[in-house]
Amino acid sequence: MSNILVNLSIVFSKPTGISNYATNLFPYLKALNPTLLTAQNYPEFNCYPVPDNLTPSQGTKGHLNRLIWTQFELPQIYKKLKSQLLFSPLPEAPLFSNSRFVVMVHDFIPLRFPKRFSPLLPYHRYYIPQVVAQAQHVICNSDATANDIIKFCQIPASKITPIPLAHNGNHFRPLFGGWGDNRYYLYIGRHDPYKNLHRLIAAFAAIPNCKDYELWLAGSTDARYTPALRSQAEELNISDRIKFLDYVSYSELPKIINNAIALVFPSLWEGFGFPVLEAMACGTPVITSNLSSLPEVAGDAAILINPYNTREITEGMHIIATDKELSEQLSAQSITRANQFSWEKTGLATVEVLKRYM
Repeated sequence: MSNILVNLSIVFSKPTGISNYATNLFPYLKALNPTLLTAQNYPEFNCYPVPDNLTPSQGTKGHLNRLIWTQFELPQIYKKLKSQLLFSPLPEAPLFSNSRFVVMVHDFIPLRFPKRFSPLLPYHRYYIPQVVAQAQHVICNSDATANDIIKFCQIPASKITPIPLAHNGNHFRPLFGGWGDNRYYLYIGRHDPYKNLHRLIAAFAAIPNCKDYELWLAGSTDARYTPALRSQAEELNISDRIKFLDYVSYSELPKIINNAIALVFPSLWEGFGFPVLEAMACGTPVITSNLSSLPEVAGDAAILINPYNTREITEGMHIIATDKELSEQLSAQSITRANQFSWEKTGLATVEVLKRYM
């Protein structure tokens, strides 16, 4: 058996965020001859079966199941397989055990924008900082997240390695199939308040000739937040111009990204920002926030706006729709910028970190 365990207990069939990261990363860890802790089957790897009820697809129950499994079952597996190191693609690991581990931290958004009655607040406030404190080393996805780890967990910068994430260049690429002449702006992501959709909708309503365009919101609707967004659209008399697409499958994403005037992603904070990179890889112009990790991803290949300033969002949307030269320039710069990110780079950099602790 190998000396390193890779925890893939969170991987499921509708990957978003962390599951997407884990799925794309682990093939590049093959050089370490890992054992995958997984409910899936990967014939080319050593696999150790884990329950299939530990993923985000089971909601809070899956989260709780996974925490119990991590705390009580995982140390037994670690001991049984005589492991020397556990790598977890999220900041979860068995506390107060003899397990040595390296974890990946994606963001501290729940602490930056706490939800007062969230049952997960203690998890973010107490459990994750304890995991980070006990880890051999911490990997994260951006300098912005590294700064948050230092701020919220009080650990030295020397214990943290930022490794940018990536996109699938075979999947997210320019398409020239004549998909239609829709004139829409696109947002991809959840409807949580920190995603700033209320300002995006207000900004869209203020565009000159707003009636000539649509705003498409791709991402699972949420009973807590979506109704207020629908009401806002009705109050502004633009509900016929806004499409709530719900979850868009991975296979459909490149098509709707390629067809958009621009991706508009005015989030108040992101650990990395997959949609920005995926849109740039398609050559779709991007309008995004000048905060957190988003400038690290976009570089000079996007229009950066203050997400708290609705007028700036409106101006960005208007100029990208009316200035063809700027749109074409950003499209070319986006593709060049996106080509600097690859899962191979992410994987090889991760292997180098893990090797130091094996």
